[in-house]
Amino acid sequence: MVDDEMESHHGVESDDRDDDRARGSSDLDLGELDDHRDREELRKRYYGLLQELRVVLPGVQVLLGFLLTVPFAQRFGELDDLGRGAFAVAMLASLLSVVCLLAPAVYHRLADRTERIARLRWGIRMTVIGLMLLAVALVAALWCVSRLVFGTTLAWCLTVPVAVVIAVLWLVIPRSTGRDDDEPARLRRTQLP
Repeated sequence: MVDDEMESHHGVESDDRDDDRARGSSDLDLGELDDHRDREELRKRYYGLLQELRVVLPGVQVLLGFLLTVPFAQRFGELDDLGRGAFAVAMLASLLSVVCLLAPAVYHRLADRTERIARLRWGIRMTVIGLMLLAVALVAALWCVSRLVFGTTLAWCLTVPVAVVIAVLWLVIPRSTGRDDDEPARLRRTQLP
């Protein structure tokens, strides 16, 4: 009796997964994909991630290059300890952002090719961390430069709205978009008859 119930539950789950695959595995969460069976979908997602990084990385590298040359500018000596601290945060965050954003390409070349889910999962994590570090670098650099040019009060008036816009566009909206639409599909997959 228990075995029959377990088989019927497994059959329903299997049927649900097959229905999901018939619709396309691109709708499935990463945890629901299999390294071997969903090889093409994982490859497609990973290459999509690498394409996104090709768009982001040049801008981050330009920011880092700019930050590395700033100390040689004439007015850099006018920065006080607080300004130099903000500059250090901006430079370090942009450098670490480059490292994190390059990590998925490095994983692509060095990691075991059959560990597709792990490579994609770590690639996504490193991309998110790299983007968050980029946000820190942008905000710190803006505050540092605007403080030197306009003074502390105006620097805060310029930097805080930019930080809020970055938080809304890069965190709030992406985390909330599609949540209501995804919930019924997620519930259908997890409910048993």
